[in-house]
Amino acid sequence: MLFDSHAHLDDKKIYADLEGVLQRAEEAGVTRIATIGCDWPSSLMSVRLAEKYPGRVFATVGIHPQDAETLNEPILEKLYRLAQAEAASAVGEIGLDYHYDGPSREIQQKAFRRQIDLAKQLSLPIAIHNRESHEDMMRIIKQEKAGVNGGVLHCFSGSWEMAKFCLNQGFMISFAGPVTFHNARSAVEVAQKAPADMILVETDSPYLSPEPFRGKTNEPARVKYVAEKLAELRGVDFETLAWQTTENALRLYHIDGK
Repeated sequence: MLFDSHAHLDDKKIYADLEGVLQRAEEAGVTRIATIGCDWPSSLMSVRLAEKYPGRVFATVGIHPQDAETLNEPILEKLYRLAQAEAASAVGEIGLDYHYDGPSREIQQKAFRRQIDLAKQLSLPIAIHNRESHEDMMRIIKQEKAGVNGGVLHCFSGSWEMAKFCLNQGFMISFAGPVTFHNARSAVEVAQKAPADMILVETDSPYLSPEPFRGKTNEPARVKYVAEKLAELRGVDFETLAWQTTENALRLYHIDGK
């Protein structure tokens, strides 16, 4: 039993064969999937998918940093209402991304803070995207007490020192395909050292396909390859790792018993 804690089921590469994707996931033992909002349309679709597949699919709603310029007052109000839906389990994917040209750092940081506040108003956890923005990310997390209701650093890419900070702030650490790559270094160290009750596995489908599928379209069934690698790195059996990460995801998303 596995929980893919971060996927994009609304993406056209996945959605075009959604029933097949879900069937293959079930056959691989992936019984639950969190589908992630990145803008208003994908947030709305995520909730609709979670409502269509109750108990199997869970939704988050939020504006990705690369879409931070779209976060105006009307969108924020719509997100607030959508996040109150029974099918919505978290606010995300929110955060900072300094890798690509796009919204300025100031705009991204403002959008990040506003959505942290939204999550705090609704007592929801947050799913954070962080790319080449480690210092600003940690500063805002601390200033805003962003982990008060729990959260996750998805596809974690920082050092063990950063991971310790995030863990101490109440955030789980999620591992995706890159932990299986031959050149993985910092992710391997974090995977080996992070507490068992604070780790998750994900695919970030349709991106970041793990070895031996690197470069190909990813899907939730392949989260088992991430889990297998994580179990190997931690020196535990696969069943233990699968059970622990599923329990962690259920706790993170406040969906125990669903």
